Amino acid sequence: MRSLGTFSTSQLRLLHRGKVRDSFRLDSAHRLLVATDRLSAFDRVLDSPIPGKGAILNLLSAYWFNKTQDVVPNHLVRVVADRAMVVREVEPIRVEIIVRAFITGSAWRIYTSGQRVLSGVRLPEGLSKNQRLVEPIVTPTTKDVHDTQITPQAISETGLATEAVYQRMESAALSLFELGSATLLERGLLLVDTKYEFGLLDGEVVLIDEIHTPDSSRFWAPDDYARDPENVRSWDKEYVRRWLLEQTSSDDTPVRLPDDVISETHRRYADLYERMTQTSAPSVPQDATAQFVEQLVCEGLMKDACVTIVMGSPADQDHAASIAKHLEPFDVAVRFRIASAHKTPSTVEAICQQLDASSEPGAIIAVAGLSNGLGGALAANTNLPVINCPPFSDRTDMAINLASSLMMPSSTPAMTVIKPQNAALAAIRSLNVPRLRQLSSEHIQALKETLQQADHALDKE
Repeated sequence: MRSLGTFSTSQLRLLHRGKVRDSFRLDSAHRLLVATDRLSAFDRVLDSPIPGKGAILNLLSAYWFNKTQDVVPNHLVRVVADRAMVVREVEPIRVEIIVRAFITGSAWRIYTSGQRVLSGVRLPEGLSKNQRLVEPIVTPTTKDVHDTQITPQAISETGLATEAVYQRMESAALSLFELGSATLLERGLLLVDTKYEFGLLDGEVVLIDEIHTPDSSRFWAPDDYARDPENVRSWDKEYVRRWLLEQTSSDDTPVRLPDDVISETHRRYADLYERMTQTSAPSVPQDATAQFVEQLVCEGLMKDACVTIVMGSPADQDHAASIAKHLEPFDVAVRFRIASAHKTPSTVEAICQQLDASSEPGAIIAVAGLSNGLGGALAANTNLPVINCPPFSDRTDMAINLASSLMMPSSTPAMTVIKPQNAALAAIRSLNVPRLRQLSSEHIQALKETLQQADHALDKE
């Protein structure tokens, strides 16, 4: 729980799940960009998240977005949590602009294979590992599952960007690299290489994604580099890449890191953050998911719990609305879905999978009457509490069809509540959220006081 490998919520529409970041729709002009603790290497997402990494990436990017906004505009609106920011919606350009001041990493591996042209840039003969180049070079790649080299000419020919847009991207990247290099050198760091991503907002090139983070850049200490250039210590993701390469005896690269590598990776990221920003690195919470949900709730971007009302057919909407009305005083998110246990069982399973993955507490109320299989189908496929609240038309309907809601198969714990108000209250109590428990206690106490007052009034007569 100390790490957040994936953030999911039924309250926000997922737009994209990248290697490290998850994007959610806020409105037509903005999205929520969440930096998870996932770590990717060699175009693969590893099975081992790095606790606290997402917060470091997010806050570092925000630091640099603010510092470089006079160089090139960016998509940042505001930071809303340690690991999330609200950003403007832009049209992404599917090209990564990589700026290199040294020959290292993948560029060195390509160079040692005999190749001398990198994304259209010709490299001189006789370079040694980690050697500083005469001047920084720009080596763009496509932004695909497997990033590949591409020349500026090919970028315009393939329609990825016009020549004018590419020139603006390249110029901005070199200016960002120059500013970053100068700033970091003052703080005892060499900016070795980095990648920048851009998008278009009203026709203007803007910086997006991240900037000068240990996921997107390499950093060395000048003293380490002067002492042993070919074996200089890395302050970034290259440490993990090197470990993976050392373990690889075939094409089967490990995807899980040992605890000591995870701890050392976090330490390097945190040390880099403190040296770069000259402030303390964000602490690693005991429960990263709970902390993140709390932060988004405080920002008004989501509720702290969600009740999903699943109806068997559109005819159940009035009954579902009655239940939702009784949920309003508790200020929880309420979502409506329609699925049939008999006619659309795949939809039932999909709903359960989405709700089970949600990071906030949740409960489900099933609204189906005649031959009710919906509550049982939901309870058989979800780890959330399921409450049947059938929309009986009258007592005769209830007498005939109640058993279909009460009699659940084994290991299918769907409870049945008749009144919409009681169904809403049962859902609230099953969420077991401290705030809601307090409200429930107040509700119970208010009922008691009402009865006591009525009793006192009668006693005086």
